[in-house]
Amino acid sequence: MIGIRKSFAYFCLFFATVACADDPPFEDELLDRFVGEWVMRGTIAGEEITHDLKASWVLGHQYLRFDELSRKTKTSGGPAYEATVFIGWDKPSGRYVCLWLDLTGGGGLANDVFGYAERDEDKFAFVWGEGSETWHTTFYYEPETDSWRWTMDGQKDGAWRPFARVALTRKQAENLNE
Repeated sequence: MIGIRKSFAYFCLFFATVACADDPPFEDELLDRFVGEWVMRGTIAGEEITHDLKASWVLGHQYLRFDELSRKTKTSGGPAYEATVFIGWDKPSGRYVCLWLDLTGGGGLANDVFGYAERDEDKFAFVWGEGSETWHTTFYYEPETDSWRWTMDGQKDGAWRPFARVALTRKQAENLNE
């Protein structure tokens, strides 16, 4: 009995080692430009906002993670908005894939959980949903200023509506201007 357990343990260790073999880090020049600390200013849902955003590579350099936090607080003291977002590369489809988790009530784990974007030279244009309800979230990199523009538009029953128009500047540059 001990021999079977020991053999099974070795099998599990071997399988885990093979399954977790070193995958090379995901290299992406455009996503690398997103790494860092940012100040986000603009309009979301008709309201002027200022958020802080921090982006870094995680999980063996396979995903870019960014954490977004509103400077505005709720009466309870917590942030008015908070999100954790993961962007990676979906090899089978040859597209970026995005998982967006935020304070809006678990919607990130419901229908249309992933947004997809084609590879592009200076932007990610993610699409969530299909048919009559679709969201487009596009990040545009501006190399002249090392900054990003970010737009969000929603479609419902064939009509497109702007939802967000924001700009991201590096926090370091922001601090120099204050």
